[in-house]
Amino acid sequence: MTKPNLDDNQQRIAAALEVRAEIDPRREIDRRVDFLCDQLHETGQRALVLGISGGVDSTVAGRLSQLAVERAREQGAEARFYAMRLPYGTQKDEDEAQSAIRFIAPDETLTTDVKPASDAMLDALERGGLAFDDAGHRDFVLGNIKARQRMIAQYAVAGARRGLVVGTDQAAEALMGFFTKYGDGACDLAPLTGLTKEQVRQLGRALEAPGQLIEKAPTADLESLKPQLSDEDALGVSYRQIDAFLTGESIDEQARTTITATYRRTAHKRQLPKTP
Repeated sequence: MTKPNLDDNQQRIAAALEVRAEIDPRREIDRRVDFLCDQLHETGQRALVLGISGGVDSTVAGRLSQLAVERAREQGAEARFYAMRLPYGTQKDEDEAQSAIRFIAPDETLTTDVKPASDAMLDALERGGLAFDDAGHRDFVLGNIKARQRMIAQYAVAGARRGLVVGTDQAAEALMGFFTKYGDGACDLAPLTGLTKEQVRQLGRALEAPGQLIEKAPTADLESLKPQLSDEDALGVSYRQIDAFLTGESIDEQARTTITATYRRTAHKRQLPKTP
């Protein structure tokens, strides 16, 4: 492995995102399960809730959540994990989502189709006078509506079951602001914080998650006109380059420029609301 050699900017960003160049996957699993378990005890809540997409991030976060509620029960607490399937109509990679559910083995799985609510919101906006530049612009906005409807559903379940919502954000996505504000970026607990994409995969391997889920090309799959658009195509850089930036390895100047510019542009997503 290349020895980390972070310049001042990389070092500042990596520290802000709590990244360490090397991890012990088993130790990180135990530490993050403890974190989730402790939060249940400290808040007095009785459940964890997480949407499962079939990607490696939600697969790993889901399994950590299930292990955490089992640990809490061993300690005498009442705790359950609710895994949620939140498709927009029919999900093209539903078989992989179901594979993730089988691996996670949640206490309970709930399914909510976000298509009716998402389409109704967009229709109401358009009837109220909102116009779009073109079909692509409209589709992009609808994608963010989908993400926010998914979070509405998760918080509804959390409210009904006295639960906390678990998020899947990790350091690579945080660096690039690659999440929907108040959508998948909204949560109570973020157990993957500080992990690069490859480190999330390392935890997945240590947890013995299905290989096809660990190595699956990541996709947010929010845009209907670009189904299964890969994260890397959307970002303009690869996760390998993003991870290398975070851990101080060499990357080409074009990738470095894209990453640092995106980090600055998406700063508002990583901050609390501004106040006067």
